[in-house]
This record gives sequence, C-alpha cells and structure tokens, in this order.
Amino acid sequence: MSKIAFVFPGQGSQTVGMGQDFAEQTKEGKALFQKADEVLEANLSQIMLEGPKEELTLTYNAQPALVTASIAAWQLLDKEGIRPDYTAGHSLGEYSALVASGVLSFEDAVLAVRRRGEFMNEAVPAGEGAMAAIMGMEAPTLREIAQTVTEEGHSVQLANLNCPGQIVISGTAKGVELASAKAKEAGAKRAIPLDVSGPFHSELMKPAANQLKSVLDNMELKDASIPVIANVTAQPEKEGGRIQELLIQQLYSPVRWEESVKTMIENGVDTFVEIGSGKVLSGLIKKIDRNVKTLSVSDMATLQAAVEALKEES
Repeated sequence: MSKIAFVFPGQGSQTVGMGQDFAEQTKEGKALFQKADEVLEANLSQIMLEGPKEELTLTYNAQPALVTASIAAWQLLDKEGIRPDYTAGHSLGEYSALVASGVLSFEDAVLAVRRRGEFMNEAVPAGEGAMAAIMGMEAPTLREIAQTVTEEGHSVQLANLNCPGQIVISGTAKGVELASAKAKEAGAKRAIPLDVSGPFHSELMKPAANQLKSVLDNMELKDASIPVIANVTAQPEKEGGRIQELLIQQLYSPVRWEESVKTMIENGVDTFVEIGSGKVLSGLIKKIDRNVKTLSVSDMATLQAAVEALKEES
C-alpha cells in the first residue's frame, strides 16, 4: 500500500505572486489571505501578490507569507479528501505541516512565524551572521571543521543537512568565512554564500528561541492527527507538548532534512507532495532517493494535476 507525505517549503522559496490563483479563484483562498491580514494587522496579502520582492524577502514577511501560500494550497487538497500519512516541513515549513496535522490553527501559526521572524531578525544584527552551502562534503568532516573554527572563537554550526553532498553552515560572518575556506581546503567542491538576513539554525539563535517560547506558551498545540516528522529529531512526533519543545530547539538546531525524508521512506512513503511556493524540496527529495514520486502544488493547474494523480493511485 503506497503512502503519501505532504511536505512544506521554508524560507527562500518565496516569490511575488505566490498563492495568487488560490486568492483570486477560490473562496477558501481569498478568506485565508484576508485572515492572515487580520491576524497580523498588516497588508501581507498585498506584499505576497504585488511585492516589492525586497519587502517580501524580509524574514518577518517571508515566514507568514510562505505559511499562507502553503495552507491556501493544502486546504484545497484537504477539501478533495486527500490526506497524507505523514507531514513535514523544512525549517519554517514545519509550521505549515503542523497546521495540516491539526496541531496549530492557521491563525496561531501565522502569528507565531511572524514573531519568529522578528526574533530571528533581532537576535543578530544584519551583517554579523551568515550562512553558506557546502557542496560535496560529508557531515562528519564538516562538523569537525565547524567545531575547530568555533573553538578558535568564531561560532559556526551545521544548519541544514539537506541531501547527500549539500550541507548548509551557519554562524558569525567570520566563522562561516573561515569554515568555508577550510572545507574547500579539505576537499569540498564549492562553498556558496547564501543570501539570508541571519545565521539561522545556529547557536546564535538561542536568544530568539527564548522569546519564541513565550509566544508558543500562549498558544494551544494539540496532539497531531497525522504524525509530523520533526526537523530536530527526524522522527514522527504526535504529542503537542513535545512538538512545542522541538519548535523552540529548532531555531538553533540543524534541520535534519535528509534523515527526515529517509524516515518517511522507511515508513512506506513513496509519494511526496510539495505544497506551496517553488520546487526546492522536490529537488532535494529526488537527490535523496530517485525512486520516489514527487508532485508539487503551487497553483490551480498543479493542484488539479496532483489531485488526479493521487486519486488514480488510491
């Protein structure tokens, strides 16, 4: 029996115009975009649909925008009666997964990630932190390099273990620069600086994690109706209280994406549906295991195609 996972993209996947079909062509999408504006007391939907890109890319806009676009797509799949066996999201995308698994309400998720974005932004002044993608190096070697650089006084950690041969490091600007140079000396193919506003998933995010805790403490996190594969553990999680703890740790812990995907495959998942903006996760999943099927849903045409493909299989 084939199993399905719904996966949700994280920061970096945002584009101006995302979710436009849903906002303009469906009453559910229109209501959701309006709800996001009401909850945030801001015109998020306008920034999503019209830009400017610089405004949308700001961490505290990009995060609620991505959750809104993902949930607009997900609720239409849900309306068609298509339910996954597992959900997962990359970093920020975990909040969309938690809405789909019944842990968080959309309103709470959108507010939580707006605050999360603000706290992440404030934790490290712009320019002081950095991230880079290291291509063609195994995690243990890179972990040793990061450790050495950190011990020399320049904090840097492994942030995203995305797929074989692609690991993102995060830390102080100097730490990332030194670790990138050492990684290349030790045989990494490339070190690509990322265009991000802060050192996400590094120790430098601990102040943001403490602030996030106070926000999540005021929200109800229910037990999951569908298991969520958590970034921090790469294992299925269902208990609301534990999920809350993991969301706080997630800010300064690595995103174990490759392991998360492997966990789902080991549990029988052979179809992954990427829901929201872009196809970043589909690309990573194919690099992890090219035998699985990937679908992406970002507009009405891809929604229709996915619904037909999934109904044929069931």
